[in-house]
Amino acid sequence: MGNRLPMLKSRDIIRAVKSLGFVQVRQSGSHIFFQHSDGRTTLVPNHGGEDIGRG
Repeated sequence: MGNRLPMLKSRDIIRAVKSLGFVQVRQSGSHIFFQHSDGRTTLVPNHGGEDIGRG
């Protein structure tokens, strides 16, 4: 059971999402919405320097 995902900061997740071709389309409060040209969407909670929880 040692293959758990690492805790990441929102800025690291945002950097990874952008490198996969997603672009920011809007923001609602602390949630940033991204969309890919193929139609996929995702959102990343941006709570300052806090780690994003697993799951």
